[in-house]
Amino acid sequence: MKVAILVFEKLTALDAIGPYEVLSRLPGAEVQFVAKEAGLVRTDTGALGVSADRSIADTELPEILLVPGGEGNRPLLTDEEVLDWVRAAHEGATWTTSVCTGSLVLGAAGLLDGVRATSHWAFLDRLARYGAEATSERVVIDGKIVTAAGVSSGIDMALTLAAEIAGSEVAQAIQLGIEYDPEPPFDAGSPHKAPPAIVELVRGAETGS
Repeated sequence: MKVAILVFEKLTALDAIGPYEVLSRLPGAEVQFVAKEAGLVRTDTGALGVSADRSIADTELPEILLVPGGEGNRPLLTDEEVLDWVRAAHEGATWTTSVCTGSLVLGAAGLLDGVRATSHWAFLDRLARYGAEATSERVVIDGKIVTAAGVSSGIDMALTLAAEIAGSEVAQAIQLGIEYDPEPPFDAGSPHKAPPAIVELVRGAETGS
């Protein structure tokens, strides 16, 4: 099972690495990081590099496509070479997935018109502009498209997908293997729970408003 994770300059690391830690443990999985051009890309902090071993032009179309988020994916929204590849990959894929604002790329490729989908909470309005039925749910499955909300939800999405592919026992074993048993110190992981001042602080940082 070939899994292609699309990476780019200024991606959000956990959007890609969280699902990678799950999907790479699926029986028979072959995970590749791919980019418009092969080579090293830096995450949004600049402190971490991710190596894309293949360019999209040299990548066999995958059975699972994953598009992460991060400020660096905004140029991809108008990059027809990348969008054409996403469309082709989606057509042949068993599953097309995204994390955080990766769903904006799927939307820009025309894949989300009339499709229920999610994204980071600060970008749901923008997601809806692509014709998606935007929802704040953490993981959304609509046909073969699976979208996850912000950053950490990519782990939940990948475990959900693992259960769809290999069954709940395999997914549970993967969850236990990575000891994914979160106990956050604050109940502030959603705009519906966090203090209003914190919500506005993060909204401004995420959207530049």
